[in-house]
Amino acid sequence: MQKTSAAPAIRIRNLVKRYGSVTAVDGLDLDIAPGSVTALLGGNGAGKTTTIAMIMGLLLPTSGSIEVLGHDMLTSRYRVLARMNFESPYVEMPLRLTVRQNLTVFGRLYGVAGLAARIDALARELELSEFLGRPVGKLSAGQKTRVSLAKSLVNEPDLLLLDEPTASLDPDTADWVRSHIERYCAERGATVLLASHNMGEVERMASRVLMMKAGKIVDDDTPSGLLARYGRQNLEEVFLDIARSPVVRASQTEPVA
Repeated sequence: MQKTSAAPAIRIRNLVKRYGSVTAVDGLDLDIAPGSVTALLGGNGAGKTTTIAMIMGLLLPTSGSIEVLGHDMLTSRYRVLARMNFESPYVEMPLRLTVRQNLTVFGRLYGVAGLAARIDALARELELSEFLGRPVGKLSAGQKTRVSLAKSLVNEPDLLLLDEPTASLDPDTADWVRSHIERYCAERGATVLLASHNMGEVERMASRVLMMKAGKIVDDDTPSGLLARYGRQNLEEVFLDIARSPVVRASQTEPVA
């Protein structure tokens, strides 16, 4: 686990989530440094989405604690929700509403001051001005992704949770989205938790990689540190090593049965 003198943006202790007899998240302990970009990786069913949903306050944990930006998400999440946001191409906005209407609804939910001006500024930054009056259901996949990104930035969040932010996009559009997120984080000092199956995206954006398997963090290092310890050329090869091996403990390279 990385050490930092500043209070963590996310602090998780002994986090557990069970669905009946299935344990989706199993005793997770985790600190995320403020201003960092951290990737949370793992195969389908590893527990990534469940973890992110609990950080967002959408799911209640079975046990354990989550603090976000200094606030307990179980007792005082109302103090921090306006400083967070989320982006995923798998979460559809209301398709009949126009882009402006969608951004207005979400902006009001977040209590954004000067909302009309903020929407216009985002439209210019994300090249959405000509689509503001168009129903979201009439947009292309790339245009919808830009609208989803605008939604995630409408409240200028200090913590941004990204779930496969460039899935199904062509390389040019995906690069454009990543570049905008990187600029935003550099200017704002925002913290990002990124879940992605795109290993090139992770190597480019993340300073820290958490490998999750069977509800546990089984490895935790920088991208270059993982490549060196596993003796691999890229993170995809590291991902496959971990996914296909018995469970390993963080900071170990040898599988543990």
